[in-house]
Order: sequence, then structure tokens, then C-alpha cells
Amino acid sequence: MKNFLTVLLASSISVSAAYATKIKGKVLDGQTGEAITGATVFFEQSGLSTKTQLDGSFELKGLSVGKVKIHIRHMAYAEFTQEIEIKKEDTPHFIFQLTSTDQKLMEVTIKGQRNGGDDDPSARRLEKNASQIINVVSARAIEISPDITVANVVQRVSGVSIERNSNGEGQYAILRGMDKRYNTTLVNGVKVPSPDNKYRYVPLDLFPSNMLERLEVYKSLTPNMEADAVGGVVNMVMKAAPSKLLLQANLATGYSQRYFNQDFGSFAAGGTSSKSPYELHGKNYNATSADFNKGVLDYTYKKPSPDVVGNLTFGNRYLDDKLGVIVGASYQNLHRGSRSVFYKSAVVGVNPNAVITEQQDRQYDEQQQRLGLHNKIDYRFNPNHRLSFYQMYVNLNNTQLRDAVNTIYNGQYDPNIGKAELTYVTRSRKTQQQIYNGTLQGDHRFMDNRLNVRWSGALSSASNQLPQNTTISLDGIQENFERKRTSLVNKSPVTYRWERNTDNDYAGYWDVAYKVPMTDGKLELSTGGLYRDKQRSSFYNNYNLSPASAEEAKYKYGVDFQNYTELNLTVTNPNGAVANPLTYDANEKTTAVYGMFNYESDKLQMIGGIRMEHTNQDYKLLFPAGEKRPEGSQVYTEWLPSLTVKYHLKEKQQLHAAYYRALNRPGFYEIVPSSVVNEEFLERGNPDLKHALADNFDLRYELFPEASSQFFVGMFYKKIKNPIEYTFQPDEVRKQDVYYTPGNFGNANNFGIEVDYIKYIQKFGMKANYTYTHSRITTAKMSRRINETTQDPEPIIVDQTRPLYGQAAHIANLSLLYKDANRGWEGQLAGSYTGSRINTVSQFLNDDLWQKGFVQLDASIEKKFRTGWAIFAKANNILNTPMELYVKGTNPENEKIAEKLVEGGNTLIRKDLYGQNYILGLRYLFNK
Repeated sequence: MKNFLTVLLASSISVSAAYATKIKGKVLDGQTGEAITGATVFFEQSGLSTKTQLDGSFELKGLSVGKVKIHIRHMAYAEFTQEIEIKKEDTPHFIFQLTSTDQKLMEVTIKGQRNGGDDDPSARRLEKNASQIINVVSARAIEISPDITVANVVQRVSGVSIERNSNGEGQYAILRGMDKRYNTTLVNGVKVPSPDNKYRYVPLDLFPSNMLERLEVYKSLTPNMEADAVGGVVNMVMKAAPSKLLLQANLATGYSQRYFNQDFGSFAAGGTSSKSPYELHGKNYNATSADFNKGVLDYTYKKPSPDVVGNLTFGNRYLDDKLGVIVGASYQNLHRGSRSVFYKSAVVGVNPNAVITEQQDRQYDEQQQRLGLHNKIDYRFNPNHRLSFYQMYVNLNNTQLRDAVNTIYNGQYDPNIGKAELTYVTRSRKTQQQIYNGTLQGDHRFMDNRLNVRWSGALSSASNQLPQNTTISLDGIQENFERKRTSLVNKSPVTYRWERNTDNDYAGYWDVAYKVPMTDGKLELSTGGLYRDKQRSSFYNNYNLSPASAEEAKYKYGVDFQNYTELNLTVTNPNGAVANPLTYDANEKTTAVYGMFNYESDKLQMIGGIRMEHTNQDYKLLFPAGEKRPEGSQVYTEWLPSLTVKYHLKEKQQLHAAYYRALNRPGFYEIVPSSVVNEEFLERGNPDLKHALADNFDLRYELFPEASSQFFVGMFYKKIKNPIEYTFQPDEVRKQDVYYTPGNFGNANNFGIEVDYIKYIQKFGMKANYTYTHSRITTAKMSRRINETTQDPEPIIVDQTRPLYGQAAHIANLSLLYKDANRGWEGQLAGSYTGSRINTVSQFLNDDLWQKGFVQLDASIEKKFRTGWAIFAKANNILNTPMELYVKGTNPENEKIAEKLVEGGNTLIRKDLYGQNYILGLRYLFNK
């Protein structure tokens, strides 16, 4: 027995010694040297395996000394097999290089689908190899991020901030301090129309983020790209058919912390009529109160159901890989809300600072139902000929209830005893927005691949409907600090509005490229263009309802009627106010042609040429009401040169330099001489509005010190002619009527610096970027002075220089990453900072509304299991950072208000709080 134990102990020591060795190494892309994350490293003899970390490194203990066969597998690369020798001591660090299975396509086009970019290494490779100045966010980075819409994803890119909607969700991108109007949104390189009822820019909150293969942000243009992108281009590359069977699904639920302690307000939107009485019965029909669904006045307050987020994607290739098919669906049902305190102000006397005249306390409750469907079919006839057909449909139904209580700062207001006059205003609004795009594309190569012909035909449609947008107003009082409703307001206490607009785009693209035979370097000459016919129809109709009798107007709330649906109202304009300039037809025909060269040598790449864009835009008011110009048109042609240079300094360093000229066209709503009340002010179009032109310069230094690291630093400068900005302008005849209207303001300058840094060390990573932007524009403002003769205040016009609307001087993002590939844990803590910026331009000197700088913190975490399942959680707006608007300066009269609005010499005008949002979900991925 003793001998047996001795032999057993010796054997154990021998076995332990034999397997006490460990090895370390890295797995890299053989072509680019980029680190490969998540590759499986398998040792044949022992059966042991591990996965590479964020920087491509791996470490494994317990291997025996001697020769072993190693296998390295990753879905995007060919399997690697090699025999290595493991020594008992001093085993060197191994470097293994894999060969990508991706096909390398032309770099200088965004009209076709490019492979790759669905994971971070591929995204970094696209940034490194791209001809343009570009940032790429991969599908995997989107998936693990805290963001569920494209609008929130894009804020992580350097130089990009977002404009939020009333519930705090991201909606529009602001690139390099240029307002959303200066940016273009593409789907697979094809422009899509906007459902917005006013502007061209596309609300990015329509798009669920899990539809994307990657998100590209182009900051410079080449001649083959559409030129209406002064700020840049946001290109959503949708998922394409994979090389093998793919099945991906996730289902999640969540809740907004806002509704832990309060109810969610809603109304019966199901019975809302999509068409007004005028549309249903004709222009001679006299509407009655029976024509209006009372469900929009039937308000309920209760806890909302949990949020639901889900998506399903299936893809595969058939017929010996010739036919590829992918189908995806995404659905989100979210409940969001906010509390907003808004202070109305007015400039009186000669004091340039505004006096607060009224407070409005608003409660927003919104149910967002977001649906996304897309599919792509591609067929490869042979290596030289390929066809594809892509379809996308996104739909957003937003049902919003807004409760507001107005406190009027008049002679009745006494905060010491809790006395005030009040107005209660409740708005029920249902918004339906949708976009459809269908694109047929062909790619053909001839003459041994020297001649390449690409073409696309696209049909796109976008619509926006606000059916029976309803507002009801009641008077109220506050006594002894208690608030109560009293009776309906005297004039039009109930209003109904129908608004609808539809854009239809019919577009054709063509590109021909020829590779010139050369012994030294590569030269490609190309030409192409597009033709787009855009047609818009816009409809506006509103009705006013009042009590049927003077006696009923005095009915007391809570005494004579308990519910708004009990009111007996009559229509004061039974034919509807259809004679409004917002009912119009418009169209725009755009023709473009370009010529371009692309030269490339070992050290240098140059892409240059010129683009011509011809625009013919017109409108026609269907029901003019005395407007001087019921019809109008704008026709112009612009020649737009560009040049991009990329120079390889060393193996891991390169310089990007670019110049391009771009334009910005007015939207239809902006040139139609309309007049409409929106929110707190009047709006009106400007038929004399000109398009803007900009000369754009870029220089970026790019360093790739290690396979997994990246460092960019760049400068940009934009000189803008006839920039378009919105300001308050008095009417030429009725000076007391002030309109929020677009105009051109001479010239503007915008320049800045961007820094972008990515670093991975084993399981940990960091992504950081910072952008400084400085812009200047000079516009006319109104001020007052004392007339020396009459001693009365009189208005004067002075020029004031300020930053561009929406431009923040400082933007920063910091994401801390963690990934343990072996245990399946992955997490991210993401913070973003947006500095102060102008939110609204005032007609008065020093009275612009500024948005206070803010920090938003989000987080996400995921746990993967070997069976393809994963659980994940996301948290947004963890700090519950408020959105605050202020005016620089103050008026002594504001000190009389009970609320402390003055701080640091600034006067608070608005403050919104949104609350935190949480999501917990389950994900499944099968990839054969």
C-alpha cells in the first residue's frame, strides 16, 4: 500500500509538471494587422481552448511540453491550423495571422453594399482603408451599446451631438456643429425622403438600431456622392445575406423609472379619424360636433404596461451560393415621458433683458410603437454580374398626452399667499410617420474587370400624419396654494387639427468606372450621375369648437360637467379652415453628373473631380388666401469640385486631407408663404430663401500604434455662403405680429478640432473622443433706446455676432469597455458631454435661448452562453440629467417671482426632466 501511494504521488507530481506550462499570444488579421476579438484558440491533443480578448491576446495554462497542433477559428476568417512547440520554460509569445474571407470591393463608393463592418475589427479596418474621412460603428458595437435607436447610436461618434425630442430620446444628428438641416441621411447609400412636415432631414429615432450591419458617418465627400451634406452624411448600412445560415432573435422588456411613482396619461386614440370632415364629405359640408371623435378628450391615468423590444433576423444563401436572402423584423413598444417647466418672456422698455410673464408646467406622456421591416435578395450570375433588390419599411406611431398648467404673472399673482390666475391646456396628439424604400441595383464588370458599370433604381416614400390633433383649454385659479379648474376659456376652448404630408421620390443612379492600365500605380476614371423626381403634397385643416350657448360657457368644471366628453359644443367654422397656405403641392427635380479620377500608389491616393447638380423646385398653394405669391419656383445649377488625398507616412501612420464644396437646399415648407401657430409662436415660410453653399476643408492624422489601437486628430474648416437660420422677424405691415421664419445671413465660418482614441488591453478597452467647434455668424437684432425728443422707447436694429444655431463648442464621449470572451461577459459604461449651445434664435439683442451643457450616462451588460443564448440589460440616462434653457442676463423684475430663476447672471427659461429607463432581455444567435 505504501509503495502504491508513493508511485501515485510521483505520478501526480510528474503529471502536474508536464501540464504546468502556459502560453501567451495574439491573433491578428493577416492583411491589416488588426486584432481579432473572440477567436477560438483550440489545442488538438489536450482538448483545451480559450478565446482572444479585446486586443486579440490569449493566455492558456495547463498545456504539456512538446509539439501540439493549434486550431484558430473565427466566423469572418478561414480556419488556421499550425503545429507549434511548447517549452517548459521561456515559451515565446506567439503571433498568429488569419486570412479574411471577405471580398475586397471598391472603396470609393457608398452606392453599393460593402462587406464587413459588422464587428469592431472590421469597422476599424474600414476606417483605415477608406478614401474619405469616415467613422464607422459596427453592428456588434451597436448591439452591446445601451442604445436601441439609430439616433442614440450616432451620438457616440466624434464630432456628433444629437437633438432630443420632448421625452428626452435622441432624434436628429448635429455633425460638427452644423444644424441637422446641413446633414444627409442614406440607407445603403441611397437618400431617403423625410416624413417631417417641415424639413428635409430624417428623424433618426424612426430606425431601430438592430436593423443595421453598421453605421457610417462620412465627414468628407467625393464627386460620386450627393452634395447636399455640408455637415456630413449618416449612412445606415442594413444587414445583407450572410455567407451561411443565420438566425438571430432577441426579446426584451423594460420600464421607465418615471412611472414607478406616478401614472401614465393616455387617451382613446383608436377611434381617431385619419381624415377631417372636409376630406370625408367635401368642401360644402358643414361639420357638427358629432363628426369629432370624443375619445381624444377621454383621458385616463394609470400605470403603463412594461415596455417590449424585439427583433428577428433570418438569412442564408442558396443555389450554390448564387442566391442570398435576408429578412428582418423589429418591434418596440415604449412608454416615455417628461416634466417640463417653461417660462414665457417678453422684452419691454429699454432693458435688453426679458421679463418673465408666465409659467407653464407641462407633463408629457408618450407611447412609442416602432416597427421596422427589411429584406434583401441578391443574385450572383457569375463573378462579374450581380443583381440585388432591397426593401425597407419603418413606422413610428407616437401617441402623446400633454397636460399643462399656466400661471400668469399679472396683478393677481401673489406667491406669498398662493394666489394666481391659471389656464389648463391639455393636448392629445397622435403622430404616424413612415418611410418605405425599394432599391434595385446592378453591378457588372467587363474587360477583365477593367470596366465596371453600376446602376440603381429607387422608389422611396415618406409620410407624416397628425389626425385630429386636439387641444382643450380651461380657466383656473390658485387660492391658498390650491389649484382648481373653473370653466372653459372664452375663445375657441377646443381645437381640432388635421395635418398630413407625403413625399414620393423616384430616383435613378448610374456609375461607370474604367481602370487605366499602368505599370506604376493604379488609375481609375469614372463618371455617373442621378436623376430624382420628388413630389410632395401637404394638407392642413382645423376646426374650432365653442359652447353651444353663452350660459353653457359659464358651466363650472366639477359641478356642471365632470368629464370633458360631457361638453355640448358647436363648431364655429363648420367648413374648416382649409383655405390655408399649408395645403399645397410641390415638386423638385434634381439632375446630377460627375467626373472623377482615383489614383493610387504605394504611398499616395488621390481622388478628385467635379460634380454638377441642377435643381428645379416649385410649389403651388391649393387654397390661397390673399398671399402675394401663391405659386413660386427656384431653379439653379451649381458646380461642386472636390479633392481627397490620403498619404501613408509610415506603415502605421497616414494623413487624410480633403476639400469639397457642398450645398444646402431649402425645404418646401420653408419657401411656402405659410402662416401657422405652432406651440408658443407664429411660423411663416420665406419664398425668397436662397440655398446655401459651403467650402469645406479637412485634415486628419491617423495613427495605428498597435493592432488594436487607434488615434486620430484632425482639423476642419467650413466657409458658408447664405447660411439658413431661423430667427424671429416682425411682419412688414403689422409690426406687432412676429414670425419665426427662415432667412439667409451673409456668410458664416465654422472650424474645429477632433480627437478620437481607441485602446484595448486584454479584457479592458476605452473609446474616447473630443471635438472643439467654433463658429461665427452675424445677424440683425432688435434693440430699444430712448428717443431724445419724445423720451419714449423706440426700436433700433443692430448687428450681433454669435455661434451658429445648434453648435456646441465642446462635445466629448467616453466609453469604458469590458469583455471576457472565455466567460461570456461583456459590458459598457458610456458617457457623453454636450456643451452649451443656442437652442432658439431671438429677434431681440442678447435674448437668444441657450441650452445648458449636460452629461448623459448610459450602461449595458451582456452574458453569453455556449448554446447561442445571451441575456442583456441596458440603462439609459442614469444621472437623470435635466435639459435646461436660459437667457444670458436678467431683468430685476424677475426677482419678484417665487421660483429662483436667476443663477450666475442667467435667467432660466425651461427645464425638462425625463427619468431613467431600463431594459432586460434575452438574445439568441445561430450561425451555422
